[in-house]
Amino acid sequence: MGPGRRRQAFAPPANLTRGVPPPLPGSWSGITPLGEGSRRQRGPRGPPSPGRGHGVGKAAGTGARELSTRAQGAQRDEGRTREGAVRMVRRNKGQKLQKFTWLCGQGQEEGLRVKRSCPSCGPEPGGEEKKGRGNPISVQLFPPELVEHIISFLPVRDVVALGQTCHYFHEVCDAEGVWRRICRRLSPRLREQGAGVRPWKRAAILNYTKGLYFQAFGGRRRCLSKSVAPLLAHGYRRFLPTKDHVFILDYAGTLFFLKNALVSSTLGQIQWKRACRYVVLCRGAKDFASDPRCDTVYRKYLYVLATREQLGVVGSTGSRACDCVEVYLQSSGQRVFKMTFHHSMSFKQIVLVGQETQRALLLLTEEGKIYSLVVDETQLDQPRSYTVQLALRKVSRCLPHLRVACMASNQSSTLYITDQGGVYFEVHTPGVYRDLFGTLQAFDPLDQQMPLALSLPAKILFCALGYNHLGLVDEFGRIFMQGNNRYGQLGTGDKMDRGEPTQVHYLQRPIALWCGLNHSLVLSQGSDFSKELLGCGCGAGGRLPGWPKGSASFVKLHVKVPLCACSLCSTRECLYMLSSHDIEHHLAYRDLPASRVVGTPELSLGAGPPQDPGGAARACEEYLSQIHSCPTLQDRMEKMKEIVGWMPLMAAQKDFFWEALDMLQGAAGGVGPGPPDPES
Repeated sequence: MGPGRRRQAFAPPANLTRGVPPPLPGSWSGITPLGEGSRRQRGPRGPPSPGRGHGVGKAAGTGARELSTRAQGAQRDEGRTREGAVRMVRRNKGQKLQKFTWLCGQGQEEGLRVKRSCPSCGPEPGGEEKKGRGNPISVQLFPPELVEHIISFLPVRDVVALGQTCHYFHEVCDAEGVWRRICRRLSPRLREQGAGVRPWKRAAILNYTKGLYFQAFGGRRRCLSKSVAPLLAHGYRRFLPTKDHVFILDYAGTLFFLKNALVSSTLGQIQWKRACRYVVLCRGAKDFASDPRCDTVYRKYLYVLATREQLGVVGSTGSRACDCVEVYLQSSGQRVFKMTFHHSMSFKQIVLVGQETQRALLLLTEEGKIYSLVVDETQLDQPRSYTVQLALRKVSRCLPHLRVACMASNQSSTLYITDQGGVYFEVHTPGVYRDLFGTLQAFDPLDQQMPLALSLPAKILFCALGYNHLGLVDEFGRIFMQGNNRYGQLGTGDKMDRGEPTQVHYLQRPIALWCGLNHSLVLSQGSDFSKELLGCGCGAGGRLPGWPKGSASFVKLHVKVPLCACSLCSTRECLYMLSSHDIEHHLAYRDLPASRVVGTPELSLGAGPPQDPGGAARACEEYLSQIHSCPTLQDRMEKMKEIVGWMPLMAAQKDFFWEALDMLQGAAGGVGPGPPDPES
């Protein structure tokens, strides 16, 4: 049917002249009756065909033609109805698209936009040029509750990034309502947000950044893995690996028991996996400790300092909160022993020292006093009750004015840090005393608890205590090492023992420090907030990934460090790193005064020429003589790597020299110019 006929089919009907409104296009009342319309459109009929009669035959032929015409008209009617409906749908879509296009055009031509700046930040750049382009729509016109609700669905990383765009979004993204919704989304089972100035923001970031990562030293897979994350954990505060499992304490006082177990892999194989299942060991815990030796084989029992509700005395009602020490088997988590203290004594830290038969428990009170008691671990598994004596430690008796802030211990010595940054030592064996101080002149075997003060130039913030060496970090971020240096575990570039604290000049502002049996680890942070792990000492057994022969200076290990790593620990089989970020507790190092910078061998970027050129020249001559004394090319390459670690270079420069030396060493060995092997 042509266009002219279609226009006739939808022509206005005759009732339009009688005052009746015209029908809508495409409706049933606006369609001309098919019989009449088709008869009118067909035009004058031609002469009858030859051989065709009149009368009955003519009537029959006419009736057949009318039936055929009606059937065809019905089909055309149905098709027109469909076409009309399609045209209506297309017309509606076209109107909506035209309206949307008009809005977009108006937004581009007349200035319909969302204002990204706020009044406190000043006018938007280029605002004077856009005065005649319409009034902007400010995001501040939206209700604050709606904006906070929308922002709460963003990831934590995006919320922090959005808060750095302008002052308005900084206030919105920093609101406690946003962080409350984020915290409820991250930890639905968290009932209390905790304490602090910003409790919901702190709780949300703690639960967003929590994680325990580990890397096994042996086996085929030498990559960083993540343990199971307990849903009930409110951030991670401390962790301790034992012989078979790992224990984690959160900020709500819940101690979790992460078990190693046999699990089925994706390929259907049964494999042994670390820290893949967890249970709640106890609640109300303040601190916990185990055997202080670096070898986890000796960690049979776990001592937990906790608070428990105790019933009052006879004749009184109610209960009192008392501190107690509970002893658990690390293999099964079964409690085997419990000792309860008087309600007037409140403790905050526990450490162990000594052998199994004479295990001394040191307890630090909230007032900074230290008490001790002795137990026999070999008798703990026997079901009996006895009374132990709690006595004041000699460091608190002899120096009552001191207020101890924290403690550290190993099998044969204990270190105390006061609230003023002073350091005091207890050494219980002559061999460890000789390794730490280089002499036995002041050692008294009859009075092993006598505290010895260390002479330090500044206030000490935290420390790490190994078997026969230690590390200290002061308020300016400087690292001091002392003790035995047989394997180069002090990181001073040589293997000479140090009887007094010696500064490691090329390391500054560490995040964490750890000292083991014969190696040391440092967790540091770069200018771009990326973390890296440095190590020195013995590299046997894969303890220093990438450096199997060890190093006498701190070198960068081939370990991928999590962004929010805050503490670390190394055992014979595995390296552990704890990830957690607390916005209210972070290291705040001070800038070193200019008077103390003079004379240091450090070289800073843009600081000009070195202040001791003669000393630097002598050091370079010594380095060349050491390289020349090496018999083979491979030994010279290894010595050059160590020298690069000793030199006061930036981290990027050290990485460049180490990578270049690895490439040269691989090419000299016939490996080719490919990337260096991490274990080469």
